[in-house]
Amino acid sequence: MKVSVIGSGNVGSSCADVMAHRDTAHEVVLLDVKPGLAEGKALDIWQSAPIDRFNTRLIGVTNDYTATANSDIVIITSGLPRKPGMSRDDLIETNAAIVKSVTENVTHHSPSAIIIIVSNPLDVMTYQAYLTSAFPRTRVLGMAGILDTGRYRSFIADELNVSPKDVQAVMLGGHGDTMVPLPRYTTVSGIPLTDLISNEKINTIIERTRAGGGEIVKLMGTSAWYAPGSAAARMAEAIAGDEKRVFPCCVKLEGEYGLENVFVGVPVILGKNGLERIIELNLNDEEKQKLKASSDAVKEMMDVLDRLQIKNR
Repeated sequence: MKVSVIGSGNVGSSCADVMAHRDTAHEVVLLDVKPGLAEGKALDIWQSAPIDRFNTRLIGVTNDYTATANSDIVIITSGLPRKPGMSRDDLIETNAAIVKSVTENVTHHSPSAIIIIVSNPLDVMTYQAYLTSAFPRTRVLGMAGILDTGRYRSFIADELNVSPKDVQAVMLGGHGDTMVPLPRYTTVSGIPLTDLISNEKINTIIERTRAGGGEIVKLMGTSAWYAPGSAAARMAEAIAGDEKRVFPCCVKLEGEYGLENVFVGVPVILGKNGLERIIELNLNDEEKQKLKASSDAVKEMMDVLDRLQIKNR
């Protein structure tokens, strides 16, 4: 099993480190455009192998996609953060061009790979990779729901003073302010969350989850990397091991939940083929409305991408 991580910044290197420590793959290739960055980080992680007792081989390269050839899984973290004065459309145009170029190289050298997108704006970048690769929807997935539910579950664990291992949750919709947490499907070791916490506290936790990325940016002056990197690594692990794990991931909907041709987060089963199956929950009217509103917000960004015609450049 070979996994390539495109982009060796904080998220990409964190993802590679998690996969190496869990022996997710026989080989992990780190690639970056900055000379020496991927090589240095790969070497640093590899030197921890005798200490932490893992076997995954790490290779770092500067913009050499031949080293990624025949990857089973490719994780794309490339892209720029939104800068002061940059509009949403500017960010989409800038990062879509990057993701398009990366995806072209990836598909040329690894035509059978499963692609996991971490680049932001997540949902529309997953759409860009889908357009560029021309892969089936089963092989182009976005990481978002695992990160969002991770934040949600950690806040719940804090509130109840319980192990985060025992908190399970589902998140729907776009990655951002319009995400749709589902308290009705949230449990603590099988106990409904609504039996343990008041609705007022649940709503407070939901709002903190929606602003989870921004909270970290305010504290550190930069975006998160440990949790996003770990979330992408978990997706790769489920695919590499054909684990049939149920995770919320960004995928293209083709009628599921009454939504067509939009990339949003829903619970799916991940296995050796990538997206094995989409799980359709029995949503109530309020939940359906929130998912539709989130889907509409994502569709607006997809429409921006279509108008930019990045795919034709």
